[in-house]
Amino acid sequence: MFNRFSRSFADVGAAATLLASAPAIAEETVAVEADTPVAEAPASGPALWSVADEDTTIYLFGTVHALPKNLEWLDEDISNALKSSDTIVTEVDLKEMAGPKMIQIIQTTAVLPQGTTLRSLLDEEQTKTYEAAMAQIQVPAAAFDQFEPWYAGMMVTMLPLMQQGYSPDAGVEEVLLKEAGSIEKTALETVEFQLGVFDQLPQENQITFLVEAAENVGQIKPMLDAMVAEWLEGDAEGLAVMMNESLDDPELAEALLYSRNRNWADWIETRMASPGTVFMAVGAGHLAGEESVQDYLEQRGVVVTRIQ
Repeated sequence: MFNRFSRSFADVGAAATLLASAPAIAEETVAVEADTPVAEAPASGPALWSVADEDTTIYLFGTVHALPKNLEWLDEDISNALKSSDTIVTEVDLKEMAGPKMIQIIQTTAVLPQGTTLRSLLDEEQTKTYEAAMAQIQVPAAAFDQFEPWYAGMMVTMLPLMQQGYSPDAGVEEVLLKEAGSIEKTALETVEFQLGVFDQLPQENQITFLVEAAENVGQIKPMLDAMVAEWLEGDAEGLAVMMNESLDDPELAEALLYSRNRNWADWIETRMASPGTVFMAVGAGHLAGEESVQDYLEQRGVVVTRIQ
């Protein structure tokens, strides 16, 4: 079940930048940086697909939203596809994910009602598990008491990664947007929508989300290291197995993955009616496994070709 949380860096674009909304915690704990993840140069490179007709090409590229610093992955094929594009499309506008606006979004989606605390929602065993995880990542147990369980679960997942060398500043979207220069930039979703996916989950599901993250806090980095290795090799099916096989909450899978994949397939099909070249960069989990974006496109009779 733990895969549903570690997948955040390779799936939900807003996840990594949630650290900005907990300023003191982020600054104090990320400074630990115990070690740097090991990642070899890609054997064949991250996977790249295209959808094309006589006057339109849309490249589909799966991303990881936070990566180790200095990791080399931007190869010639990916770079050429990006440079040939008129527009780059990401899940969200990264400019929305910094500064006062992000803090305001967190305050409206993640803060519990006055008089309710996070730990008051947990039973004795759940509280013990949560507090043990917080101690392990060197964060005060009360640090997220004002927040809903989904937010605390995200933070318990992300802080160990940040402490051990992963950074959203090294994430694929950041690199691509810099490489893209002055070409048009647009987004498929808003930050409010993405965080709302979690905020709208029933409280019971949110608590499960938090407790499972806490139970597996020591395995977060090894799990993401393994996912990044599959991504670097371009093994989309291997990545799908790691990311999706344990996504066993149907409600979460539908909200987080499948409904969004259908929406994006619709967007691509509609965009194919207009000429031009588009580079679409979305979380790698959306482009792998059953009910992927490619699957939904093929159901619509749209041919998807893998080019790397």
